[in-house]
Amino acid sequence: MRKVVAFSHMTLDGFAAAHTGMGLEWTGHGYSPDLADFHDQRIRADVGTTVYGRKTFEGMRDHWSTVPDNPEATAHDLEHAEWVTDIDKLVFSTTLESPGWNNTRIIGKDAAARLAELKAETGDALVIYGSPTLVHFFAEAGLIDEYRIVIHPVTIGAGTPLFRDKSELTLTLLESKTFDAGAVYVRYALA
Repeated sequence: MRKVVAFSHMTLDGFAAAHTGMGLEWTGHGYSPDLADFHDQRIRADVGTTVYGRKTFEGMRDHWSTVPDNPEATAHDLEHAEWVTDIDKLVFSTTLESPGWNNTRIIGKDAAARLAELKAETGDALVIYGSPTLVHFFAEAGLIDEYRIVIHPVTIGAGTPLFRDKSELTLTLLESKTFDAGAVYVRYALA
C-alpha cells in the first residue's frame, strides 16, 4: 500500500498560499541552502509520484521547465528541475486538457476513488505538493496519511489555509528540524 503525503510550505499564521502572484513568494525569507538540501535528501526520499491541483501544477511546470535554459540557474536548481521533470506526475483537474510536461497524467473525474486505487497499489509515496484545496478535498475523503510541513517565519494575514476551519485531526510527530533561516520542518502521521 502506498502512503499519501501532503507536503506544504506554511506561514506561521497557517496559510499554504497567498492570494497574490504564484502564492508562494513569501517562502523566500525562510528558505536556505540547508533546507534545500534537507528537502532533496529527506523530504523527497520516498516520493514515487507527485500530485498537484491544476493551479500549482501550471506554476510548477511553467517555472521548472524554464530552469535548464536559465544561465543564472544554480546547480541545485538544475538538479531539482531534472528530478521534477522526470518523476511521475498526476494532475487532478476538470479543466486542464493537455499537461504539456513530461511524465504527467491528468485525472479529471472521480478524484477520490482514483487516488484510493493508486494508494492501494505497491510503491513509493504519492505526495501532494502544495495544492491546499486539493489537500482539503483528500483530507475530507480520509486519504491523507501524513503531513510534511515547512513552517516559515512569516505571517501574511490572509490566503488559503493548509487546514480548513473546523478540521479536526489528531497527529503524531515523526520528525522535526530547524533550519538556518528560521524555518521549521515538521512531519506528522495521522494518529
